[in-house]
Amino acid sequence: MAEAARYTEEIVDGGASWYAVRLFTLRLEDVRTFFREQGLECFIPEKYIDIEGHNGRPRQVLRPVVRNLIFVKQLADEKLFRKIIQTANYKISVLRKSKDSQEYALIPHGQMYEFRLMCNPEITMRKFLSSEEARMKAGDEVYVRFGPLKGLSGRLVRSSKKYYLLKEVPGLSVMLKVSRWCCVPVEKKK
Repeated sequence: MAEAARYTEEIVDGGASWYAVRLFTLRLEDVRTFFREQGLECFIPEKYIDIEGHNGRPRQVLRPVVRNLIFVKQLADEKLFRKIIQTANYKISVLRKSKDSQEYALIPHGQMYEFRLMCNPEITMRKFLSSEEARMKAGDEVYVRFGPLKGLSGRLVRSSKKYYLLKEVPGLSVMLKVSRWCCVPVEKKK
């Protein structure tokens, strides 16, 4: 429980949007180090997996959910960010608004804040999906009013006879198990 609280305290909504950066290399940690050396904040969704330890006993270690995606907090100067991307010694690409556009797709700060909270590795009842899989899940927009996920919003979907709160960002989606009784529908804007 202390781990979960510490993770939540580390996630701060600074009001800046985020870029989704696709990697064409398996050197995820090197790319993260490169961005950090440039003074950029990064986020990589991670989960615990069991591996065999030196003594033959299983132990848990944090591993990235996907190896080809990293989220980078937006700089005030997009030209500087473009220059950083061009100087990288790694084959990377920032997700764009559309195939024809040169504009980078930005993930709004509120949506990314909730996504990072939902990626807490201490939460066990969670599923990660590709963007295509998430689009196949039908569900209503809801707001969680009660329980440990209070304050989060997303789509309520059903999978394996359980209800989940689905949060989508470009390139990846996450679902957290939630009781549908804790959720209320979000009023649609006219």
